[in-house]
Amino acid sequence: MHVLFLTDNYPPETNAPATRTHEHARRWVRAGHRVTVVTGAPNFPLGRVFEGYANRWLAREEKDGVSVLRVKTFIRPNRGFLGRTLDQLSFLFSGFLGGLLPRRPDVVVATSPQFFTAVAGWLLAAVRRRPFVFELRDLWPASIAEVGALRGGLVLRMLERFELFLYRRATAVVAVTEAFRDDLVRRGIDAGKIHVVTNGVDGEALRPQERDAALAAELGVGSAFTVGYLGTHGMAHALENVLAAAERLRDEPDVRFLLVGDGAAREGLVAEARRRGLTNVHLHPGRPKGDVGRLWSLCDVALVHLRNAPLFATVIPSKLFEAMGVGAPVLLAAPYGEAARIVRETGCGTCVSPEDPDALAAAVRTARAEPQRLAVERAAGLRAAARYSRETLAEEMLALLEEIAERTFPEERQERGFELLPSARRARRAGRPGGSREVA
Repeated sequence: MHVLFLTDNYPPETNAPATRTHEHARRWVRAGHRVTVVTGAPNFPLGRVFEGYANRWLAREEKDGVSVLRVKTFIRPNRGFLGRTLDQLSFLFSGFLGGLLPRRPDVVVATSPQFFTAVAGWLLAAVRRRPFVFELRDLWPASIAEVGALRGGLVLRMLERFELFLYRRATAVVAVTEAFRDDLVRRGIDAGKIHVVTNGVDGEALRPQERDAALAAELGVGSAFTVGYLGTHGMAHALENVLAAAERLRDEPDVRFLLVGDGAAREGLVAEARRRGLTNVHLHPGRPKGDVGRLWSLCDVALVHLRNAPLFATVIPSKLFEAMGVGAPVLLAAPYGEAARIVRETGCGTCVSPEDPDALAAAVRTARAEPQRLAVERAAGLRAAARYSRETLAEEMLALLEEIAERTFPEERQERGFELLPSARRARRAGRPGGSREVA
């Protein structure tokens, strides 16, 4: 089977869409399939092309057996809402054109949250007469309206109508949370076409390790009790609340807040921390993906933080699963929803009210004073991580893609001499060994 996958982000970018796509794609290749990813030059989140890359009309590379086609997009540093929209619109056109190049895909997949990526995927699938799978990572445009980047009105209503059009035209929708599935069903989308494949953790890359003393010294936290936030510093994360909590903990000399990442809010956070004179807060720009395990080793508590808005009760931040995988107790500050349910059901951490600096500061004090409880949460997170293995989740999504491909154009598949066997997961369910392969 040949999977054509459109995504606006891909490694060496390290955000959640890039990581999920690559970790799934390389496993699909390992299972015997062909995967072509169409993306742009890596530039997220600073809007600057990564060293070693150029924003060319077309560039080809291979990563872990995955064929990657990079196309030219509109890129500029420190872009705001208009700049991001132009970037996404440019990928709609260049991604569509790039997607015409790979030979004979069996299924076209496009991933949000970049809405226009999904538009490009739908157009490609229609032109190439292939099934279209919409991977739903964010309820866009609702999410940008929630953080104030887009106000209600005619534009928002038009975007929402087109959003529903894409869901209806998709052969299948792969949602990353049950809440997304429920939202679509409430808005009239056929429940039978919606499949939930959550985010997860790559146990091959992330596992518990001893605290990296050299990195701790480099980043300024030393041997202090460290509350770590690793990830995008964006409008959705309300990290100014973390600075307010840190200010309330000035009297705790052995507590440090470590924030590592980039994003639209980072410069403001650095300036505000300096203005408040917060010596217990250490803000550092994003680091290479290879440093992620070392960074997690510094976190006595993993902070997962979201803005206090109803929409964010529907999301499950990917850093929650990463924290489980490395055995870092979770401190979740988010509206009550799926993420909080997972934390409470697994026992991997503590939940506090979002955007409440007093509650956050109190939870940090409690965590610092109760090492035995943290040990219990650490063990619970490691046990729960097995449920959210990328290996299993990639296999679940692969089974769906195989099923869609198998029932599409069977005559053409016979003419091409293409044999598709059930995925290993479905084979095990049927009580027989199996896998998937292409034969000449």
